[in-house]
This record gives sequence, C-alpha cells and structure tokens, in this order.
Amino acid sequence: SFFCLFLGVCGDEFSVLRSPQSVVFRDGSWPIPGERIPDVAALTMGFSVEDDLSWPGLAVGDLFHRPRATVLVTVKGVDKLTLPVRGISYPIENAVPFSLDSVANAIHTLFSEETPVVLQLAPSEERVYMVGKANSVFEDLSVTLRQLRNRLFQDNSILSSLPLNSLSRNNEVDLLFLSELQVLHDIASLLSRHKHLAKDHSPDLYSLELAGLEEVGKRYGEDSQQFKDASQILVDSLQKFADEMFNLYSGNAVVEVVAVKAFNSPLTRKTRSILQSSESETETPYNLAYPYNYNYSVVFNIILWMMIGLALAVIVISYNLWNMDPGYDSIIYRMTNQKIRMD
Repeated sequence: SFFCLFLGVCGDEFSVLRSPQSVVFRDGSWPIPGERIPDVAALTMGFSVEDDLSWPGLAVGDLFHRPRATVLVTVKGVDKLTLPVRGISYPIENAVPFSLDSVANAIHTLFSEETPVVLQLAPSEERVYMVGKANSVFEDLSVTLRQLRNRLFQDNSILSSLPLNSLSRNNEVDLLFLSELQVLHDIASLLSRHKHLAKDHSPDLYSLELAGLEEVGKRYGEDSQQFKDASQILVDSLQKFADEMFNLYSGNAVVEVVAVKAFNSPLTRKTRSILQSSESETETPYNLAYPYNYNYSVVFNIILWMMIGLALAVIVISYNLWNMDPGYDSIIYRMTNQKIRMD
C-alpha cells in the first residue's frame, strides 16, 4: 500500500492532504510544535523517538506496514500556500528550524547493510548530503548555483514548459526560484530511471529546503504580481512533484511540505560534505537501537528452536531416569548380580 502524505502549509500550518491506511491522522486543530516535526516523520516511518510525542493529531497506525520513503519539503518566507484542500490541517506552534538528521541516523543504523537512499538538499545554500544509493542515483543532480543556472538553460529544462508570466529569465532572483523547481523535477526524473530502488526493503529519505519564494518576496514585495505568480507556480510544482513521487514508490511513500513565514531562531547544524558516501559517528545524541539486519530473524529462530529442543530432551531424559527400575533397566545392576551369582 502506498502512502502519500503531502503536507501543505497555510500560515505556518501543517496539512495532511493524503494519508495511507497505516498512517492515521485525527481530524482536529491541535497545534504541532515546530521542533517535533522530525519526530512526526520518524513515527510515521515506524521509528522510535527519544521523547514521547503527546500530540493527539497522530494516532497509532499499522505497525507492520510502513512507508518506504519520506519526502519533506520546507518552504520558507511565505504565509500561505493555496494547496488543494482535501485533508487535515494543523497549525504549527513555535516555528523553529529543524532537520531530519535524526531520521537519517535511524535509517543508517537500522538499514546500514541495505544502503538506502538518503538525500538532504538546500539549493540556495549549496548544501547537499547524499548517502548510500543516492550517490549513484543523483550523481547528475545539479547542486551548486552555477550548475543550477546552466541546467535551467538546457533544452529539457522546466523553462520550456512553465508559464513564467511576470517572472523573468534575466533576473537572478527569479532564476534562483526556478532552479529550485528544476531540482524537484530532476529528482523525480532521475529516480524514475532507478525504479527498482523504490521497491527494496530499506526506507528512503528526501529532505529539501526551498528559499526561492522568500527571495522573490524580498525582491518584489509580497503584494507584487511576481510573488503571486511564483506562489502559484510553486503550488503546481509541489503538487506535480508529490504525484510523481507517489507513483514512483507505487503507493508506499510519504510526501510532506512545511511552510513558515520566518523561523524563530537560526538553525545550527554540522556541515556535511557534498556527495559524502559514508557517515561515521562514534557518538550519537539519539537513543537508537543496535544495528538490525534481516539475518536477525534467522539467528533468532535457530537459537529459539535449539533451546526448545534441548529443553524437551532434558525433560524426556529426566522422566526416564526417574521411572527407571534399577534391577531391570540398569546394566550396572545386571552385571553386579551376575558377578554375585558366580561367586
């Protein structure tokens, strides 16, 4: 079953547009703390969190059927995105910066041998982090501002299909905004060439941060036609991106969008190198379980049935020894009796 959880935002609002049967959100206006959004993503994927989440919006779903991918898109600098209204919405309380590093660490720890796809990208800041199979899938993905600009002017870019309206190809701010939309398109396009990765056993993670609309608002003003056109283009692109990821994972993905006008404090995080292929962390602040692989069930069954077999053997032997007739069953007594007769 494919679960597409598309989180739209309307004035720092967390909206569930589509949810799977295994991920249950209750209808209500309960505020969700901004710092707990990563925990919601972790819980929907079936991972444990360090602190219990007492948010009533998320109910216990099907623990045996979890999404195979989580996609979270953060849109900065906007009060409202008019996304299709067909789900449940929750306001965001205390919109502080967050990251999905804890979810990425959980995936690395539990599925280290499966090399899952992990991609964390902020195009405007040239910040990218790829792990596992993401290095091979997205090796052609534009990640620097120079690469993004060149990508826009290629023949198969989104400029040939998007109605730019009041936006311009010659303005750097407009190009930054459009390049982020190009990244969304390219992620789905590149993943479509490796569809088998969406059907493996390990969950994948995509975390994208878009700041282009915020820059458009600063450049032209939020009442400008450029900002209105950019907002509509972004909404259409996000919906298309969600549908594409939904189809690529054959009904087994979660797509989330979080939009906030401004974060209450800056995000401090460890810098990660571009195209980093492996992560070595000797200490982790997260309360993660020991590494798990699919041989666990095999070893468990071997030990379990061996112990049951030994226990039954001890019971049978003990029973027979307890009910043994020393004069008849024991060879020691037989030989002793014969020796007595001979003497």
